[in-house]
Formats: sequence, C-alpha cells, structure tokens
Amino acid sequence: MTTTTQLKALKGSTKSKVEAELSRTGGLLRLAPCWVPRSFLQPGKRLKLHPDDLYAFGLNRGGIDERWFASTTPAANDNRTPDEGLSYCVVGKEKFTLAKAVEDCGATLIGAKIWKKYSKWPVYSKFFDNMGPIPHHMHQSAKQAKLVGLEGKPESYYFPPQHNNVGNNFPYTFMGFEPGTTKEQVRQCIANWNKGDNGILDLSKAYRLKVGSGWLIDPCILHAPGSLCTYEPQWGSDVFGMYQNLVEGREVPWALLVKDMPKSKHKDIDFIVDQLDWDKNVDPNFKENHYLEPVPVADTRSEGFVDRWIVYGKVDGEQLFTAKELTVNPGCKAVIKDKGAYGLICVQGSGRINKEPLNSPKLIRFTELTEDEFFVTEDGAKAGVTFENTSSTEPMVILRYFGPEVNPDAPKMGAYRANKF
Repeated sequence: MTTTTQLKALKGSTKSKVEAELSRTGGLLRLAPCWVPRSFLQPGKRLKLHPDDLYAFGLNRGGIDERWFASTTPAANDNRTPDEGLSYCVVGKEKFTLAKAVEDCGATLIGAKIWKKYSKWPVYSKFFDNMGPIPHHMHQSAKQAKLVGLEGKPESYYFPPQHNNVGNNFPYTFMGFEPGTTKEQVRQCIANWNKGDNGILDLSKAYRLKVGSGWLIDPCILHAPGSLCTYEPQWGSDVFGMYQNLVEGREVPWALLVKDMPKSKHKDIDFIVDQLDWDKNVDPNFKENHYLEPVPVADTRSEGFVDRWIVYGKVDGEQLFTAKELTVNPGCKAVIKDKGAYGLICVQGSGRINKEPLNSPKLIRFTELTEDEFFVTEDGAKAGVTFENTSSTEPMVILRYFGPEVNPDAPKMGAYRANKF
C-alpha cells in the first residue's frame, strides 16, 4: 500500500521534473501519441499509424481510428486499458500522464483562471478518422450528463488538408433534422429499433464536407460524421447516445443509445427523444449557425507566416474552446503569443519550437515516440513561442487548441464571410 508520505514524495518528484522541464523549454511539455480504438467503427487509415498496428489493442477492441491530443480525459470504451485516452508527458527517458502533471502543478500549467474554476484541463482534441460514416448520434448536455455523474460534450470539427488526401467512402455528414420533422416521427424510429433500419436518416439532411472548413456542434444535436479525417477540439468528456441502429449493414446495439442515460430511463422512448434539443435540431438556418471557415488572425504574409482561427464561436453564450492553424513558410520563423495554455500537433513539415525538434512524421509505430506534439503552458504562451521552419521547400503547419474563455477576441460565427484572404 502506498503511504501518504510516499504519495507526497511522488507528487513532489513530478512537480520538480515538470518545473525543470518548463524552465528548460520555455513552457513546453513534449507529449507521446495517444491512440484510441473504437470497436464499432472501421479505421480510415489516415492517422499515419503503421498498417500493422491498426489493431494493436487486439481485434476484439476494434481498430484504432482516433489519436487524442493533450488529453486528461479517459476514453469511455468497454474493456479499456486503465490509461486509455490519457496523454503522456515525455521528459528525458521518463513518462507520466499529463493528468498527473496538471494535478500536481495546477495553475503553473493551465493558468490560474482555468485551474480555479475547473481544477483540471477540461478540454481535449483528437483526430477522428473513419473509412465510412458513423451512426447519427448526440452528446448530452452538462445537465443531462450530470444525471449519471458525467459531463456534457459540445465539440467542433476542422478537416485538415494534410490528413485528407482521400475522402474515403462517405465524405458527407447528416446533421439535425429537416425543418418540419415531428417528435412523433423520431419516436417511431426509436420504437422500430429491432425491425431493421430505423430510418432516422430519412428525417435528416447531409452536408458535403469541405477540406479546410469545419463545424461547431452543440450538445443534444444529432450528427452522423462522414469519412473525412477530423480535428476535433471538444469538452473533456466521452458521453454520447447513438440514435441510428444500422450503419452500412452493421448493427448499432441499443446499449450505445442509452449508455449515458439513467438506467431507469433505458426503455423510456419519450425520455430518449426529449434528450434532443428540438429547436437546434430543426433550425432552418442550421448551416449559418454552425459552419466554420478559417479567419486570419492578422495579415502577416509579408513576415513569412499566417495564423488562422479554425474553431471559434460560442455554445449557449459560452466560449468553451477555440483553435488556430499556424502556417510558417520554408526558412521562416514566427514568434506567436497567445492568451492561454494550449495543446498542439504539427501536421506538416519540420523545424523547431523554442529550439526543440518539431516534426510531422510520415509513419508511426504504435509504441514509438514522436516529435510532433506538445503542451504549452499559459506563461509560455503569453511570453511567446518561437516556431522555426528549417525546411527550404515545405511549409510547417501546426494546429493548436485552447481552453474555455481564453480568447475573447476570437471571431463570431459567420465571420469568415468578411475576413479571409
């Protein structure tokens, strides 16, 4: 049994290692790749994971179709490994979870405001990569998830060109319902769960996915993500309810519909239908209220780099996460100052970040460490991070996502119409 004294010593050890590393790197923690399988989906093969390692967790666990970034959120998978979904910090030859680093170092890593309100890093991002579409599903709101002791999940999408050289089988996403759809129609779909295809997509509308664009999706909105590889900044939760019972001939178990609903409601069809935010699902201006395209932070093209907002907007009046895409031209350098901590992934090119190696790998083995992912502290972000592209031919492209209420200057929904070049 670990004693209190031993726990304090372990905490002190982690804290001192983190602080020494932050001092050495100017506020950076290098992260190891975090792979997550899904038993009910087929991998899209665009994560740069070696083909021999797609089923590294075992065939029974399903293929690896997700890579999570700067995550302190456990994956909600059956039979999961104890640390599944948790990012690891790499300091010299040692590794420990980012969750442990945040627990021990608090505001030093994520900033005083976020630490005081949440006592954790409350967001994460991922690459979500599938061969075909996934079931029409929703993520519970904070109020709904609290009924089962969990947190709700708003999320966002960006489709990076570097991971979408092919669109795979169905690059379209159904979202919400057609205006005029009734609750009784949806209720009938749920009631027909065991009678073949329940037909819920007949009530919805599919949008063709555009590489280099994205969406902001509130909780309680149905969506059936298509087959583009997606960068997904989101709230730190893995709750969902699948409302479609058959996808490409594959059964979706009833258990995946009700897994994050109170057990007493698992057969209550009216309760299940009422989990949906009806006004948002039948919004006649759905695209206008949820579609995103990049918005430049400033016109810095003459300086050899461009920083763009790729995720912005608010969910029910709250800014819960934002994201940017930085492109540094060959042979150029950019010093980027931000208002808060962030997780980053390099998706193209090679160079340095605060003199540390930063490279986008061509192929990754399941157990290999990479030099493409970092967590940047609030102090480090505010002081400025230096990104240097050491290539003479290829741009260096970095995606980074931020926590809640960090970027009050972020654009409003629809800003891309007037702010692009």
